[in-house]
Amino acid sequence: MKKLIRRLSRVRVNNSPQYSMLRSDMSDLPERRSDIPQGHFPVYVGIDPTSSQRFVVSADMLRYPIFVELLNRSAQEYGYEQRGVLRIPINVFEFDRVLEAFRQGRVPSSLDELV
Repeated sequence: MKKLIRRLSRVRVNNSPQYSMLRSDMSDLPERRSDIPQGHFPVYVGIDPTSSQRFVVSADMLRYPIFVELLNRSAQEYGYEQRGVLRIPINVFEFDRVLEAFRQGRVPSSLDELV
């Protein structure tokens, strides 16, 4: 897990106001890897690969315990050596609740707080 966090945290954080901490709008997401904003990385969220949604997440999110919990779930499900885009095995609805909490200024420490 520490190896994954170190790799993702090396991304330079861009403090540009045009990018929010988390973006879930699928219509304006970049298609190519080079189009991902600096300081961000893509994740696929969903339990079933056919219903997964792509999110572009700020590297700043790595400092929050709830995101570390999600990364631990990913490591348990897929291992530390997964290739390509990071996949987080959580229901998209639950991940949207996490996003909504951050939009409202709340920083949940675990997924249990959102239930």
